[in-house]
Amino acid sequence: MMYSSRRKPVLYFKEERRWGGGSTGLRIVYQNFQTLTSHVNASDLSNLITLCTHCDDDARAAFREARIFIIVVPFRERFEELLVFVPFLHAFLNKKKIRHKILVINQVDHYRFNRASLINVGYLESGNDTDYLAMHDVDLLPLNEALDYGFPEDGPFHVASPELHPLYHYKTYVGGILLLTKKHYRMCNGMSNRFWGWGREDDEFYRRLRKAELQLYRPSGITTGSKTFLHLHDPAWRKRDQKRVASQKQEQFKVDPEGGLTNLRYAVESRQELTIGGAPCTVISTKLECDQSQTPWCLLG
Repeated sequence: MMYSSRRKPVLYFKEERRWGGGSTGLRIVYQNFQTLTSHVNASDLSNLITLCTHCDDDARAAFREARIFIIVVPFRERFEELLVFVPFLHAFLNKKKIRHKILVINQVDHYRFNRASLINVGYLESGNDTDYLAMHDVDLLPLNEALDYGFPEDGPFHVASPELHPLYHYKTYVGGILLLTKKHYRMCNGMSNRFWGWGREDDEFYRRLRKAELQLYRPSGITTGSKTFLHLHDPAWRKRDQKRVASQKQEQFKVDPEGGLTNLRYAVESRQELTIGGAPCTVISTKLECDQSQTPWCLLG
């Protein structure tokens, strides 16, 4: 298998798949690509792109450009960052000619912030016309144009790798910016809904990637180090909710074997199409539900 010059495998969970045969039989798909994409629905197009696993590099590149990318932004009351994030990332992806949508999942209930559940909501509300997603923090902006935001067909791609993230450098870190196909996200049953407050949900999701035997990739050939991203968060002004209450102290390190997309409970309060600095985005205001018999730490006090 040929790896992208800007992606390297870091965790070998399964053996490489090797495909035999040539691409001659599928060249007709590539040659008629523009016609096909204007007449087929998203599901049929996805099947065509799957077939292109057998194609040559030019054909594969053409099919990858047809993918629609959904950026899922878990959000609550961070409007200053959002005003910078949306136009910046829109311009960044346009320059790469990546078809995309920015989906801001705005938590409006009275519970503590739950980043993982909001990402689950984003996946479920992203529609059938999108092919892959990014879990993308609103306070992290890519500064190096060589960073790859393309379709992660071989496995989840951790853009904000420990070698490049301004703050987090432990080897099992998968937060900040992580790209997955929707199929791979579904294979993990999404993220656990048990993490109310700040932190630990990414570490649990790392274990889900391993359980699903998904190969994790990270950038290679990026030489900008800790200057690869701009981190907008001001800890002096905006304190993180790092309190651990009741049994949360013990539960935060456990794997959630059953929870995820299958037990998520939420209600959409509103869905708004906005333009920020000339860049379009969709804001879905969401009320999460909490079973306090299972996670009493969803409330403080």
